[in-house]
Amino acid sequence: MAVAAATFALFAASQVGTPGPANMALMATGARYGLRRAMPFVAGVALGKQLVIWPVGYGLMSLFEAAPVVLDILKWVSAAYILWLAWRVAHLQLAPGEAADRAPGFLAGLVVHPLNPKAWAMIVAGFSGFVSPGTPVFEATLTIAAILLACQLVLHPLWCFAGDRIALMVAGRPAEAYLMRTLAALTVLSVLFVVFGGGTRL
Repeated sequence: MAVAAATFALFAASQVGTPGPANMALMATGARYGLRRAMPFVAGVALGKQLVIWPVGYGLMSLFEAAPVVLDILKWVSAAYILWLAWRVAHLQLAPGEAADRAPGFLAGLVVHPLNPKAWAMIVAGFSGFVSPGTPVFEATLTIAAILLACQLVLHPLWCFAGDRIALMVAGRPAEAYLMRTLAALTVLSVLFVVFGGGTRL
């Protein structure tokens, strides 16, 4: 009666490390503001997933099974938010280290995963696919929470740093607009991939 921690860690790393709405937002934020100024946002994104994990572990999945419409509403609200985020990314102009406007802070990062359909999908998959029946709720939830947080603390700053480095090469050049539109398009595609049943279904 336990969590398959090693196999879940591999699954978690593959999910956290691959393109998705959160990673596109992290890359775009790093590109716009630079890694140092974006770090409060990165921290908020990392910790925001805990706001999903613990409620799911302590019974939210039962609610979804009893009232599937709740999950459907959540799915479409999440998708709408991420699409709005993609629109903003598409219209950003890069100015790493010189942006006059304030970088998004910790609280802005905190809401990214609660409104990220990919995050809900991977967490639901974690509990349904890697937790043995009869495992104590606290043990299962803590294990999944700790593994996902560890993956995020390593991989989320890398996405932000990648945006920072890319911005140094393209800021002020014609490639700048193409970069931001590409990030926005990838964000939209990642939402469509989850919402319409590709990968792990919500």
